[in-house]
Amino acid sequence: MAREENRPITDLGTLKALAHPLRMQLYRGLCVARTATASQLADQVDEAVSLVSYHLRKLAEHGLVEEAEPQSADGRERWWQPASDSVSIRDENFRDAPERAAAHLAATRLFHEQRADMYRRYLDERPTWGPEWNSAAPDNESLLRLTPAELAELGEELLALAKKYDEKGRAADAAGDTEGRENVALHVYGFPFRV
Repeated sequence: MAREENRPITDLGTLKALAHPLRMQLYRGLCVARTATASQLADQVDEAVSLVSYHLRKLAEHGLVEEAEPQSADGRERWWQPASDSVSIRDENFRDAPERAAAHLAATRLFHEQRADMYRRYLDERPTWGPEWNSAAPDNESLLRLTPAELAELGEELLALAKKYDEKGRAADAAGDTEGRENVALHVYGFPFRV
């Protein structure tokens, strides 16, 4: 069975499974590493291996992660990977009932808080990254005048551009070109506002 490129999340159970702070950290960690053991992830999130294993199994129950091919000779290690290249959670799939809309809003707030924490950590660690990374890291705000269709089109184009650079970086990594290469988070928000 071919790996799913993007997994739309449309059911409340899967949304709630992912919208747990530790589970989202584990999922994000697996997306970066591509494969990892519960032990490796536990070190990243500073939690007990048993707790991490429990949450990985919960993510697996909802098809968000799956067992991966072993990456070492130790047959006791259980390796995990994301079940798809990405997930998407769209507002239109959760508007039909107040409970679903509230769960979507809570999940969106959690994801935003975790992203903001990642950026705050970068700002705190900025001096350790050096001038090349600090000059390269974009920090922009654009105030546009768009229709909903134009905003959706812009979002699709930005996603395609990010995917292009992700594929380029992963191909370089696979070819052994790792010099100066780091994990990079790109957070893009587009939303209407009134003054």
